[in-house]
Amino acid sequence: MGILSTILGLCGFGIGTSIGLVIGYYMFIYFQPTDVKDPIIRPLVEQDSKTLEGILPEIPLWVKNPDFDRVDWLNKFIENMWPFLDKAICKTARSIAKPIIAEQIPKYKIESVDFDMLTLGSLPPTFQGMKVYMTDEKELIMEPALRWAGNPNIIVAAKAFGMRATVQVVDLQVFAIPRITLKPLVPSFPCFAKICVSLMEKPHVDFGLKLLGADVMSLPGLYRFVQELIKEQVANMYLWPKVLQVQILDPSKAQKKPVGILGVKVLRAMKLKKKDLLGASDPYVKLKLTEDKLTSKKTTVKHKNLNPEWNEEFSIVVKDPESQALEIMVYDWEQVGKHDKMGMNVIPLKELMPDEPKVLTLDLLKNMDPNDVQNEKSRGQLLVELVYKPFKEDEIPEDDSNAIEKAPEGTPASGGLLVIIVHEAEDVEGKHHTNPQVRLLFRGEEKRTKPVKKNRDPRWGEEFQFTLEEPPTNDRIHVEVISTSSRMGLLHPKETLGFVDIKLADVVNNRRINEKYHLIDSKNGRIQIELQWRTS
Repeated sequence: MGILSTILGLCGFGIGTSIGLVIGYYMFIYFQPTDVKDPIIRPLVEQDSKTLEGILPEIPLWVKNPDFDRVDWLNKFIENMWPFLDKAICKTARSIAKPIIAEQIPKYKIESVDFDMLTLGSLPPTFQGMKVYMTDEKELIMEPALRWAGNPNIIVAAKAFGMRATVQVVDLQVFAIPRITLKPLVPSFPCFAKICVSLMEKPHVDFGLKLLGADVMSLPGLYRFVQELIKEQVANMYLWPKVLQVQILDPSKAQKKPVGILGVKVLRAMKLKKKDLLGASDPYVKLKLTEDKLTSKKTTVKHKNLNPEWNEEFSIVVKDPESQALEIMVYDWEQVGKHDKMGMNVIPLKELMPDEPKVLTLDLLKNMDPNDVQNEKSRGQLLVELVYKPFKEDEIPEDDSNAIEKAPEGTPASGGLLVIIVHEAEDVEGKHHTNPQVRLLFRGEEKRTKPVKKNRDPRWGEEFQFTLEEPPTNDRIHVEVISTSSRMGLLHPKETLGFVDIKLADVVNNRRINEKYHLIDSKNGRIQIELQWRTS
């Protein structure tokens, strides 16, 4: 009977289970909704940023933020260079840390501290994107998004009281967005004087710390405490606007800051040659320092005079007395056409003793070629007085690309020196020709840059100066971009490519402005002008 009951029970269980599964299946089909629609498939490009972050939490910044650019090439470069960068960085770190450790350990009665192991591991940092800021100043600003989940092995050993202890740093993670500024940009390699680094937000730093072989970070509460401590300390030192500065070049040499003033007094000329048809000449003198973009200084014109007397004084800013020289050119003024060159000479500034006036009688030459036989012909003589006055230590301009220099000696005490620096222009275009040149008009005086042939984005970098008796608070300066035909064109010899009138009250109040101005009567043209108001 027991066997029979067991057999019947198994049969009943099998039959009941089968019937239950069949009934459940039909009930599932019966209660299934009949209005089911196919899922909507949309490309990722049509999703918003929140949806994308939910699907893919590790989206690169160049996807989430259009201001960031991809830098895959940089990551590839670092990946290939990392074995060598690892050794170079560790070697530099050892050399920097060694004197600092040697200076600090006597305070704590420690015998020695040294690196048993120092390697950054095989995993290089990666950059998720790069943001670049464009300014009108001489600087380059970059914000790379840095992520480094590395496997470094850093073991520091310390000896004290006959005992030796080791601390090991492993499994490092650093997420940060630093701002790197290269400034000022200079015409000497590597083309920037210093690197300024600051953090735009508190960095994320995570690492493992082993003391005597035990994981210290596993202690309750210590991990979070150390993380917050590091964030606060790093933020206090380098969170923007606080900056870490690394000097690369001496800016005074790279930018050739002013180091003194050259005083030039043009006294008179003797026995000049006749240039005019009527047997006379109209001489004047131009003065200019080599390696300088400033416009030449000019004397007045002495009409119909072969032995003119000027007795006119000029002050010229000196940036490198060892390499610069004073170029003296004598011209015959012509009312129409090009002025004739009567003679020239050059005086190296290194031949002048500081603060000692020197009177020189110069023979006028055709050129500075000592082998040119035409220099043996007499072209007259010029008498000048020179004195070089170097700045004192406290008078040398500070190391700041935006610093305003003092006006040179001789500037009116109640006035100052108005400096106009014509940097560059963008998208200027003429109807018939585009050979842009800038024309400055201020209080009836006109000055011009050199023309740039066939260029819609010209760069001049030329500086002009006006010495004023009083601040130009109520004045304006007229800046006009013009184009002159490079050929003998009679139909369209000159075109205006745009102009702007700049009020000078701002530069008097702020001492310096550097902006890009939209050109009137130009479709898209802009010009960058820097204005400075220097006082004594």
